[in-house]
Amino acid sequence: MFLEVEIIDAISKCKNSLTSEPNHLSWLYIKVLVADSRCPKNIVNIINICITYHYWLTHFKKSTSIVIPKPNKTSYDTSKLFCSIVLLNILDKIIEKFISKRLQFQAILLGFFHPNQVDGSKQRFSVNTGVYLTYLI
Repeated sequence: MFLEVEIIDAISKCKNSLTSEPNHLSWLYIKVLVADSRCPKNIVNIINICITYHYWLTHFKKSTSIVIPKPNKTSYDTSKLFCSIVLLNILDKIIEKFISKRLQFQAILLGFFHPNQVDGSKQRFSVNTGVYLTYLI
């Protein structure tokens, strides 16, 4: 079960200026909604119900794909010269943040990561890697 504190924490770290969403909502709008005490509770209820009943709402499944040409290419005659970016709905992004944070925490806690796989993981710093390497030597 997810908590309201998690949603407030996840949303507060997002930049206000970004609008990469099919509905063209920015994080600023979501932050204003979350400022009301009822909104985080309702969002968390939706998330918890979806996870409990293993049902993903169709609204969360909708996305928009954008194709962007790679810069400095002389010709754009093959598909590998383009990048495809998928834009998800904001609530879907929030849910993904929750789940990925929980999965990463559990994977680190249970030792699923090899000690050398610390790049980009939460609670892992380059200092820890240096200490570990020094220990091995």
